[in-house]
Amino acid sequence: MRRELIRAVVLVALSAITGWIGWSGHVHLLPIAVSYPLLWSLARTRLQATAVSAGYFLAASRGLPQGVANFYSSDIWPGLLLWLVASSAFVTVHSVLWTSHGGWQRPLRYLAACLAMAVPPFGIMGWAHPVTAAGVLFPGWGWWGLAAMAAGLVVMTTHYRPAATMAMTGLWLWSAAEWTLPILPASWIGVDLEMGASLGREAGLERQQALIEIAREHPPGTTIVFPESALGFWTPTVGGHWQKGLRGTGVTVIAGAAVLEASGYDNVLVQISAEGQDVLYRERMPVPGSMWQPWRAWIDDESGARAHFFANPAVNVGDLKVAPLICYEQLLVWPVLQSAIHRPDAIVAVGNGWWTAGTSIIDIQQASSEAWARLFDLALVISFNI
Repeated sequence: MRRELIRAVVLVALSAITGWIGWSGHVHLLPIAVSYPLLWSLARTRLQATAVSAGYFLAASRGLPQGVANFYSSDIWPGLLLWLVASSAFVTVHSVLWTSHGGWQRPLRYLAACLAMAVPPFGIMGWAHPVTAAGVLFPGWGWWGLAAMAAGLVVMTTHYRPAATMAMTGLWLWSAAEWTLPILPASWIGVDLEMGASLGREAGLERQQALIEIAREHPPGTTIVFPESALGFWTPTVGGHWQKGLRGTGVTVIAGAAVLEASGYDNVLVQISAEGQDVLYRERMPVPGSMWQPWRAWIDDESGARAHFFANPAVNVGDLKVAPLICYEQLLVWPVLQSAIHRPDAIVAVGNGWWTAGTSIIDIQQASSEAWARLFDLALVISFNI
């Protein structure tokens, strides 16, 4: 009994270390997460599998309590509660699908867990998915690399795990030696801002003019990307001011904003030039809880952000087809894979991460975007506010 307890403690500790290091925000460390299915498969009881899953996910998402405290200017306790709630989907799926039976039952059940955490409804909370490491181990392989990654994860739950570990380690070392960063599309630039919580909240014409001046610094023909929420609420007045400000520049601006609707609001990217303005993209998956609050409909209150789930996965900007990912979408699997089906030329990843101070959340988002861009050999534009 004591030996079994020690074994369980070791498994949970190793799982937590796997989550902590793999999701530290360094793209080259993402393959550490591949150890999770191995540890999950070594559990001897469902309770052990539950503890292993909890250790991995809680360590991987450790920045959430501090981020929630920053966002709401509160103490750590609400964040700790949300941290535990957020882990429930991942832990429940991997606990329910764990089995003590040998053969191929456990590998097939792990594959089912991978699929469940990659797509809605469970995929809505599908952070820290080990399959994200595909871009590091199989850069440029595209869908074949994704399939190889899924197969490798499944094999990690079988008796062939030593061979799978050696193969993935070799691929990891080779990738690290040959790694190249995703390139920017020609004439595109992502602008990072340091405007803190005021971005999107201080949306007067003075702030709009300051952003316009940044755009005007770039040469004609440039497409400039600003972070999520950069323009605040999108109105005809704001759009007209931007169009006027961009006259004679020859630049195109893509920026985050919010569009008020009768049934809530949309978190969007807008496209602006001197010739016109348009809503380019509506976020498929806003942050659950702080933005997307579907339970409000039960009390006839639809003031939260709307989720467009599988809408507009790829949009055209000039001659380029891009896959937009706003903030939370960069932590999930299905938005980027849905976009990849449409064969985009680039990923445009934006965020407003002022509330992540003291955490590695932004680094994790950017590492995930970089990994997906390398997997599908796409250009990458990143724009964040801190």
